[in-house]
Parts: sequence; C-alpha cells; structure tokens
Amino acid sequence: MRAVVLVGGFGTRLRPLTLTAPKQMLPVIDRPMLEHVIGALGRHGVDEVTLSLGYKEDVFREAYPQATCAGVALRYAVEPEPLDTAGAVRFAAAAVGIDETFIVINGDVFTDLDVGEVWRRHHEVGAEGTIALTPVDDPSRYGVVPTDDDGRVLGFVEKPPRDEAPTNWINAGTYVLEPSVLGRIDSGRKVSIERETFPAMVGDGGLWAVKSDAYWVDAGTPSTYLQIQMDLLDGLRGDRVEGISPAAHVDAGATVERSVVMADASVASGAVVRDAVISQGATIEADAVVEGSVVGPNAVVGRRAKVTGLTIIGDSAVVESGAALDGARLPEPD
Repeated sequence: MRAVVLVGGFGTRLRPLTLTAPKQMLPVIDRPMLEHVIGALGRHGVDEVTLSLGYKEDVFREAYPQATCAGVALRYAVEPEPLDTAGAVRFAAAAVGIDETFIVINGDVFTDLDVGEVWRRHHEVGAEGTIALTPVDDPSRYGVVPTDDDGRVLGFVEKPPRDEAPTNWINAGTYVLEPSVLGRIDSGRKVSIERETFPAMVGDGGLWAVKSDAYWVDAGTPSTYLQIQMDLLDGLRGDRVEGISPAAHVDAGATVERSVVMADASVASGAVVRDAVISQGATIEADAVVEGSVVGPNAVVGRRAKVTGLTIIGDSAVVESGAALDGARLPEPD
C-alpha cells in the first residue's frame, strides 16, 4: 500500500510556531506530528509514503536523512508552486510513478481511522474513489457529505445551517483513489480535490464513503494542536502517556498539571504550568504562570509573567518578567 501525505501548506493558522518549522514537524509530546501520522498509516499496512512538499521542504529531508519515518519508507515530491490539494496529489503521484490504487491523507489529521477498512470497502464496491467520513456535533461549521444507504456519495453541502443539514458526517481527509482520478486533475494550475475533483466524481457515480467514529482531530489550529496533546495525556487516544520528558528539568517547587514539558525544557521554583505545552529547550522562570497555552522551542517566560488564554509563544521568543499575555501571539503575525 502506497500513500501520499499532503504536508506542503504554510501553516498560517499556527503562526508563530510555523515561522521556523512546517506544522507537521511541530512536536507532539515527544516526536514530530508527522511521525504520529505516518506511524498510524504503517500500523494499517502502508509500506511507502510520498510526502507532497512545499513550505520548508528542507526541514523534512534533514529530519529523515535515511528516508524512513516511523518504520515506513519515504519518498519526496516538491511542488514548484502551490497547487492546492488535487494539484498536489497529481504532482506527487506523477513524481514517484504511482500507477495503482493509493491512499491520500492530510498531514495534519490526527486519527485512529482504520485505513485498511477504507481500502477494503473501496475494492468491494469497485469505487474510483472512497473517502472517510467522521461525525461532528455542529455540521454548520463544515462541508457535509450525504450518502445513500450503501455509502455512495450523493453530493457535498458546504456549511449548512445546523437545522437544515442533511447529515452530520464530514470529509475526514483520508481517501483511497484509483490512478484514473489523476486524469481528472488539470496540470499546471491549482485544483481543489474537495471543490472540483470529488464533485465531478459524484456526477459519474464513482465516489463512495466509509463512515467511522474513530478518534479524529484536524490539528491545524492552535486550539487543536493543544487538544491532541491533552487527549494523549488524558488517554482519549490510546493509553495515557507521560507528558514530562525524562530530559526536562522541573524544580521540586514548581507545579505542573496536565501538561507537556519536552526535552531540555526547564520549569523553575514557584512556576505554575497547567493544561499547557512547553516545547524543547524552553524556560519557564520562577513564579511564572503558563495556562492553556503553547510555549515554543527555546522560548523564555520571564519571572512572574502570566501566559494564558491560548497564547502562542514562538521559537526563541521572550516574555518579559512580569508581563501578562492572554490570547496573544509572540511575535505578532505580520
């Protein structure tokens, strides 16, 4: 089984963390987000992953010089310019010579979906494409995907009013595709798989879906980037994990509750860290408070400073002693 993982985006919603690293290379507990994503694919039988690269593509190559990630072989396809989702899939497939059934997944999707189940159903019905669907509480925030009783996709409805939504099942960002889909995608321009390619396939009756209520989070925003780590700590995705790295230094006089403190980070006496992520090499000085926020690598939160309300502190940024940040970005995006 071969897969294309889309990792070429700019990660603008996660700035300033993504000013220095692509979002799929941001750490989750103890390793990059990408390793969690590819590791899940490998557990379901994927042998080779092609990374569809764009923004900061060199970071990926430097991280995996042996061209393997989580035990899965890696190949690379670097877009000359942003081509949107379908354009990126077509370019990557052509670059590595994919000419058989393959998987596509968005690289910032955290899920326990069994892609093997989607693969099997795809072949059972003889689909040209099969997409995974996940349920949401408020369909008005998403594009929903109605299907018939057998799972054939009937259409796409973008952000319907909650009381008018035909379903609460949305596109989960994981697909099984036949190589014929590539012929539907124009080369040399931006093409959206969700807005152009899939609707055309619906018209031909070749697009099917598999519903799954497995764990699923789009980790592309500050709140969901924080959420996926809290979910791992809470055991909402697999067994509970330990959030404090053995290579971190937490003073005996500090308070750390339901938080991630990564390798080489330090939390000084009197500091309080709660429901937060403290990245590699970051420093939380004495009597500082970090709650519900993310402190980036090598950043410093000064003495008696307060960082709350989903504040995001970027790589090597400094929060001055005594400062109070609530819902802030440091440095502020342009």
